[in-house]
Amino acid sequence: MGKVTVKDASRIVPLGGDIAQTVYALGLASNVVGVDTSGAVLPESKGKPTFGNSRSLNSEGILAQRPTVAIGSASVGPRSAVDQLKAAGVPIVLVPDSAKPEDAITRITTIATALGVPDKGKTLADRTAGEIATAKAKGAQATTKPRVAFLYIRGQANLYQIGGKGLGPDSMITAAGGIDTGTELGVQMSAALTPEAMVAAKPDVILVFQKGLESVGGVDGVLKLPGVAQTPAGQNRKVVAMDDLELGGGGPTAGVALNKLVDLLHG
Repeated sequence: MGKVTVKDASRIVPLGGDIAQTVYALGLASNVVGVDTSGAVLPESKGKPTFGNSRSLNSEGILAQRPTVAIGSASVGPRSAVDQLKAAGVPIVLVPDSAKPEDAITRITTIATALGVPDKGKTLADRTAGEIATAKAKGAQATTKPRVAFLYIRGQANLYQIGGKGLGPDSMITAAGGIDTGTELGVQMSAALTPEAMVAAKPDVILVFQKGLESVGGVDGVLKLPGVAQTPAGQNRKVVAMDDLELGGGGPTAGVALNKLVDLLHG
């Protein structure tokens, strides 16, 4: 991720929902000419063209918007699409992937500087840093230490996985004062959900994306997944859901989202 010079930020393409959140929070919504599918859910994106998700970008769709700059995380792809944008002369600013809530601060600063609004970036980064610190302190003061299993669920695709180390929710769970049971079991990123894994995890809380919860018909659907009903969380119907962008923790809402997770886990 070498130095990229951005001479014109009049037509911005954010490649990711948390990137779009950041650009909007910097007051540049009117400069955004298109978003990926994860950014399309944001209110400010209404009416803007979309072009695939950040891992399967449609370079032709992006170039059709005549962008003067594209911004994304280091993991955007496919590589061929990124190369096509570069070959067309579009400056691409890549920021590190978010591994923990505090990474949002550096990402905000980097994006703001690249787009020529460093002062707004500092204000937003300082506010976000304060919100993250407050939420982490709240989690540290909690009298409970719940065991949490993050389940990645997509019912339409019959995709059911348990998350672990390296996946965004892992750092959020830890920062909120919980124990990520997938990480404890040695899961790297994610693994297939099995009855054996759930019984071994012994979660007090099942954490899912809101869309995942809806894809299996709500809490009752989650309880029917392999091994879930046999866990403390299943027996107590302790299933909590958050928005995909909230649990990613890579944008300016990282602190607010972390505070919400603290309440959900310890409430």
